[in-house]
Amino acid sequence: MSIFKPVSEKEVTRAIVESFMRQLSEYAESDVIIVGAGPSGLMAGRDLAAAGVKVLIIERNNYLGGGFWIGGYLMNKVTVREPANEILDELGVPYEEFSPGLYVADGPHACSKLIAAACDAGAKFANMTKFDDVVLRENGRVAGVVINWTPVSALPRELTCVDPVALEAKLVVDATGHDAEVVSKLEERGLIRKVGTGAMWVERSEDLLVEHTGEAHPGLIVAGMAVVALYGLPRMGPTFGAMLLSGRRAAEVCLKKLKEMEEER
Repeated sequence: MSIFKPVSEKEVTRAIVESFMRQLSEYAESDVIIVGAGPSGLMAGRDLAAAGVKVLIIERNNYLGGGFWIGGYLMNKVTVREPANEILDELGVPYEEFSPGLYVADGPHACSKLIAAACDAGAKFANMTKFDDVVLRENGRVAGVVINWTPVSALPRELTCVDPVALEAKLVVDATGHDAEVVSKLEERGLIRKVGTGAMWVERSEDLLVEHTGEAHPGLIVAGMAVVALYGLPRMGPTFGAMLLSGRRAAEVCLKKLKEMEEER
């Protein structure tokens, strides 16, 4: 005797298709679209959703978290420098102090907690979804993203006649890491100039990254390693405190911009 309620295969298919399409239709227009579900994108999404913002996070991989899962050199320990450990406390991530002001946590645990926090706050995700282009409005303002399925890019060129679709948003956050994909697309169009990632300098890099997080172009907020790539800042290697604080800073900037937009209406 089965312990599960009987359900047919067609109902399973319908459940997946109908719920996914309902969400895609709803989030075709969002308050904020975040491109990249690494630590900065997840942190920004969590804080925005917790503030009641309608936020969709686009991720080209079939998993969330970026390098936050594996730390440095394929060793799944992540380090954060004070005061970023306060965010680990907030998320309920256990850690230990390795040396004064330097803390170490298990990457999978920290990443899982951050993903869960973003989901619990109400952020929605589109996995295996590749950023393809930007939607532009008057004066070059970023007003959304053009997306396609990630596997489409792996097809032979003569077979890839799969048109993308577009999603609109009041603001877009580039949290795509070193590639700075949204910034790079604007650079192609002559709207912005990307300097490229600088050499490693841990003590300077994290402060500079958080300091430079913000609106880089009308409608575009840049967070995480995309900030480093845009402004030519030094990289920080496998320490993730700046990623978390940059994501929080990006959310604060978005909230301020959204409030200004609302007041202008």
